[in-house]
Amino acid sequence: MAPDGSDRVRAQPKILSYVLDIPNLCSLSGLACTVLALYFILRGHFDAAMIGMVWAVAFDWADGLIARRLKNRTGDDRQFGGQLDVLIDIVSYGVTPAVLLMCYGQFAPIFLIGAFIVLAASAIRLSYFSTFGLSTDAKYTGLAMDNNSLALVFVFLFAGFFRVDQFSIVLLVTCLILAGLNVSEIKTPKLSGNPISVYGLGVYTLSTTGFYLWRLY
Repeated sequence: MAPDGSDRVRAQPKILSYVLDIPNLCSLSGLACTVLALYFILRGHFDAAMIGMVWAVAFDWADGLIARRLKNRTGDDRQFGGQLDVLIDIVSYGVTPAVLLMCYGQFAPIFLIGAFIVLAASAIRLSYFSTFGLSTDAKYTGLAMDNNSLALVFVFLFAGFFRVDQFSIVLLVTCLILAGLNVSEIKTPKLSGNPISVYGLGVYTLSTTGFYLWRLY
């Protein structure tokens, strides 16, 4: 071994040491919102679930903004945060819409098929970009998955105008369209890194939260 210890194996950091990273705390806060959304979906409280879903996106966007502004993050911090984001994304934007679709459709077989397509498209998209990375220009290939939740929260605003059986079909069609767009070759803008889009998301989050709270009470 060299006297300066240059060939010494680097000590592996503790697993929970990354929890103290502020962007990762934001990511985990978004995951907590997703868990709440899933809880309310399974209980049949869909309006409350929409609040959890939109706040999950808000925290997801916040962690990226914070991460880009922090100057002392290491390469390991960035790599860990990226992996954490991917795993949370599959739950927030894949599992949650799939469970929503099955529960609202009262577990009819066609909604089970739709749920599989939604989840498969999410897994394929995230696997693709984990392998090849994101494009370096100002656009994504395909629809970014956070838009799935934003679209579903918007569509649910009109649930009261339909019977449950009618709106379940609207929800199914919406989810299938979103799944197709997720794995398509169309170019879509990177909204999460745009300050104007972030302010717009803030307004959208607060306004939809207020509306769903009003509808709950």
